Amino acid sequence: MLSKPRPRVLCVDDDEDSRVMLVTLLKHAFIEAKAVGSAAQALSLIQAEPFSLYMLDGWLPDIDGFELCRRLRAFDSRTPILFFSGAAYEADKQKGFEAGADDYVVKPNISELVRSVKQFMARDITQPAGPEIRPWVELLPECPTTITSTAGQLRPKPSSMNFPGVLSASLAIDGKRL
Repeated sequence: MLSKPRPRVLCVDDDEDSRVMLVTLLKHAFIEAKAVGSAAQALSLIQAEPFSLYMLDGWLPDIDGFELCRRLRAFDSRTPILFFSGAAYEADKQKGFEAGADDYVVKPNISELVRSVKQFMARDITQPAGPEIRPWVELLPECPTTITSTAGQLRPKPSSMNFPGVLSASLAIDGKRL
């Protein structure tokens, strides 16, 4: 019996540090992720490769994430779309949902992001392949705190987040470990 392919997430964010952090976080949870910095790059990649989830930032250099969301929904009504954006006003969230998003998480709330990704990835899981194999969604870390900063960039660093049986990672802001 053929097993289901690993889930794949496309992260669209204009900030390189955010892209690295998202890909690293998902990789440690056994989720394949690709990241691009613009809507044009995302639309090009989506035509060539299938994804299980689209993760969008609201602010992008060419067209904004809300317009990208509308364009994605025009040809793909099934793949979940999750905004992970610094656009934090209720009006921004409403704009995201009106564009077709399934969820909206405000940066830098990593624990809520993990909860949302788990929820979307669990939709495709029916049963583990065998008694010793757990669904990969169970391996996503629980992140108990929200990372907040008004003056820094999030940067993944190897070491302190606990992922069972996997190389661990931690986040740092302006070189200080969290």
